[in-house]
Amino acid sequence: MRIFLAGASGVLGQRLTTRLVRAGHIVGGLTRSAGKTELLAELGAEPILCDVFDREALVGAVRAFTPDLLLNELTDLPDDVARIGEFTELNARIRTEGSRNLIEAARQSGAPKVLAQSVAWQLPDGPDARAVAELESSVLAEGGVVLRYGQFYGAGTYNEQQLPEGPRVHIDTAAQRTVAALGEPSGVVLITD
Repeated sequence: MRIFLAGASGVLGQRLTTRLVRAGHIVGGLTRSAGKTELLAELGAEPILCDVFDREALVGAVRAFTPDLLLNELTDLPDDVARIGEFTELNARIRTEGSRNLIEAARQSGAPKVLAQSVAWQLPDGPDARAVAELESSVLAEGGVVLRYGQFYGAGTYNEQQLPEGPRVHIDTAAQRTVAALGEPSGVVLITD
């Protein structure tokens, strides 16, 4: 399949890119950072440099790639977990506006199937919880698949040395199970240990 992977340069996205390419898929790896295009090429993806918040450019990029499937693994989180509170609004925005733009791009490029990252735990009421609810309802309204991940642990995650509270999932297991979920029908898929 031709898979448009939004968030390809992230901790999960890099692992997904490698696994998808190894499985024979053609991956268009979306990044908004010019500095990450070389990494994506090294992983075997076709780098696509575009900001998900530029709807017109995103629609053009998705149309040009002609995907069979759009995989939304976007987050906007800091490298330092101690700063996560500072990113609440940014992460909520990428889950709402970014996801809306990806869905619109999917519609305008022949409506490929959409799969999108969500969380498997209850978020406290606030911007994050509202953003997750909006993301999930919009993906399901399109006949897509919501991937509810547990908290990641393993190399490159916030939890490299210790296990987070449950629900949780090893980052490599998350990548493996995401690839296995590509053919799932519309609905919610829980990805936890």
